[in-house]
Amino acid sequence: MPRQEPAKRARNFKEVALGYDLEQALREAERCIQCPKSPCSEGCPVGIDIPGFIKAIRENRLADAMTILKSKNALPGVCGRVCPQEVQCEEKCTLGKKGGTIAIGRLERFLADWEARQKAGPKGGGDPSPGARKIAVVGSGPAGLTVAADLARLGYDVTIFEALHVAGGVLTYGIPEFRLPKSIVQAEVDFVASLGVRIELDSLVGRLITIDELLAGGYEAVFLGTGAGLPMFLNVPGENLNGIYSANEFLTRVNLMKAYLFPEYDTPVQVGKKVAVIGGGNVAMDAARCALRLGADKVTVVYRRTEKEMPARREEVGNAAEEGIHFLFLATPKQFLGNGGWVTQMECYEMELGEPDASGRRRPQIKAGSEFIMEVDEVIVSLGTSPNPLVSQTTPKLQTTRYGTIVANGSTGKTVKDRVWAGGDAVTGSATVISAMGAGKRAATDIDRFLKSGKPPADHEANGRGVQD
Repeated sequence: MPRQEPAKRARNFKEVALGYDLEQALREAERCIQCPKSPCSEGCPVGIDIPGFIKAIRENRLADAMTILKSKNALPGVCGRVCPQEVQCEEKCTLGKKGGTIAIGRLERFLADWEARQKAGPKGGGDPSPGARKIAVVGSGPAGLTVAADLARLGYDVTIFEALHVAGGVLTYGIPEFRLPKSIVQAEVDFVASLGVRIELDSLVGRLITIDELLAGGYEAVFLGTGAGLPMFLNVPGENLNGIYSANEFLTRVNLMKAYLFPEYDTPVQVGKKVAVIGGGNVAMDAARCALRLGADKVTVVYRRTEKEMPARREEVGNAAEEGIHFLFLATPKQFLGNGGWVTQMECYEMELGEPDASGRRRPQIKAGSEFIMEVDEVIVSLGTSPNPLVSQTTPKLQTTRYGTIVANGSTGKTVKDRVWAGGDAVTGSATVISAMGAGKRAATDIDRFLKSGKPPADHEANGRGVQD
């Protein structure tokens, strides 16, 4: 797929990947052998009929392909850009046994972009019917948008309560413009709204209204898709010096508050010349690449394991390296040193890998006497996130794990509190967009089953885990 040249894109916030044109999409769709058992669909968390939409592309029936795609996925423009297809649907592709798999994600993106160019606008089902049963969704990230869309299609009167002034959750505040343009996110939000879903912005549930008040006020079920927006820190000396950000704050300023367009948008953000990003996930890659685009001379990703253990997508690591991001493996901060209240140096330990931990990756261990100093004037800490405790603290009988994640049934999303479901990062901790969407679909199915049958849901099971580095 065509992309901007690395030297050029490293200094702008325009989208890196440029997408297929029609000829490229038709050629790629021709490669699909239309497997009868559709293993690719089995690898999709939201169950898209992948051979079906690819066959429609191959026959140049793009409107039909889009209908097939959107019947299961309300966010194709998002998923085609940021989902890890290489370890999901594409990993199951039969052609992978003989060579290159079908580029399912790129074809999904092509369709979404094609529809946007038609300027036909969202095509949903309109307003809910009078007397439709009311459901509240807390959070407008991928889990919340998905559960809302599925329930609206089933005829429910759905309202999303979003704490921020823009809908989209992590899609809006977390993922940079060069990877996921905000116009794409807004188009997907508009489509969900066109299904009859109302979106109440600036509505902080837990502060302005509680879950119990929603349940007492006419909503028959509540879904919690509040995400995991509480940053984790190193808890080492000097971490409170100026010039040290959490990745969440840094990316929120850059993405949601448009700091990259300063002074057109009057949002300040520290622009260092020698920037260190601590962590090895996709968020760390996003933060490092943003810092470079904001004018840093040198950006170094510091990760306590090796490149092999990094949880970030290979594509994003490769993009970062092409753009000039440096990587320092087997190292971790010991403390931060400063002058006049601003960070100037980072003292690090060298690390070595020991036995595997619970994640299956080898546990990093400090090498005695290995301390060394790095000169820095900005540090971005990207160690993962956990859920904001506001909802859990204001909702009696809602159980959480020691990590702060909500206890919910892994198959249905049902929490231990009556008439309350949850899914996405609020339950799992930091994970992928498509896994959150899958949780939303499962919860929508169970909410519909419960409201129609009135039967108690299945037994609950803890499904909360800690954040990953």
